[in-house]
Amino acid sequence: MAKAMRFWAGMALVAGLAMPVLAEDAPTADTVVATVNGTAITLGHMIVAREALPEQYKALPPDVLFKGILDQLVQQTALEQTMEGKLTRRDMLQVENNKRGYVSSRALETVVLSAVTDEALQAAYDARFKDAQPQTEYNAAHILVADEAKANELKAQIEGGADFAELAKANSTDPGSGANGGDLGWFGTGMMVKPFEEAVLSAEVGKVVGPVKTDFGYHLILVKETRAAQQPTLDDIRDELATEIEQKAIEAHVTAVTEAAKIEKPGEGIDPALLGDLTLLDK
Repeated sequence: MAKAMRFWAGMALVAGLAMPVLAEDAPTADTVVATVNGTAITLGHMIVAREALPEQYKALPPDVLFKGILDQLVQQTALEQTMEGKLTRRDMLQVENNKRGYVSSRALETVVLSAVTDEALQAAYDARFKDAQPQTEYNAAHILVADEAKANELKAQIEGGADFAELAKANSTDPGSGANGGDLGWFGTGMMVKPFEEAVLSAEVGKVVGPVKTDFGYHLILVKETRAAQQPTLDDIRDELATEIEQKAIEAHVTAVTEAAKIEKPGEGIDPALLGDLTLLDK
C-alpha cells in the first residue's frame, strides 16, 4: 500500500534544477486505496467524492481531507455491505431515481457549456437593448400610514410648511424608509406596486401627491428628482443573460430529445391520488 501511494520516486539534478522523476507505479484513478471485505475503494472514488464537497471543505489541508474522505468511504462501504439482500423495493426505486437525476443532469452540462458563448451573450444583449427606449429613474420619498384621514391630515401639515422628512420619521409605518425621512432612493419603472408607480410617473418634481392607496396603506409621495437611466453594460448583466441562454438551450434540448424518443404513457389514466399510497411499495 505504501508503495502504491508514492508520488515521486526521486529527484535528479539537470542544469542546476531539481527535476522530479515520476515513479513507474505512480497512482492512477484505479489505484486501490482501501478494501472493505474485498470491495475496493480507489483513488478515483476519492477524487469524485472531493469534487462533490462544498468549497469550504475543499480548502482543508490535503492530509486532513484525504483521511476524512477515505474514512467516510470506508464507513459508507461497510454500512452498504450490511444492507446486502435487505434493500426494499422503495430503496431500489430511489436508487434508480437518483441515478436518473444525476445522469440527466450530466446530459445537460455540455448543452449549457456550448450555449453560453461570448457571441451568444452579445447577441442576447443586443436583442434586449438595440430598440430599447430611454428610461427614467426617480428619486422619491413617501409617508405610509394606515388610514386616509391621517394621510390627508399630514398632507395639510406639509402644505402648511411642515417638513416632509420630519413627518415621515414621526408618522410613517414603513420600517425601511421611515427612519430615513421616507427616502426610497433611486428606482425605475416596474420596481414599485402599480398605484404607487402611476402616481410617481404623473407627479411634479417637488410637489407632494396623494394619498395613494395600495395594499400597504395610504402613501404621500414626494418625487425629489429624476434622471435618465443608464443602460447597463454587458458585464453588468452577464450572469442574468447567461441564465436566460442556459434556460432556453436546456428547454430546446429537452424538447428535441423527448420528441425524438418513442414515448408511451399507459399509466396516464391511473388515479392521481395513488401517488400518496405508500402501501403500494410493500405489495
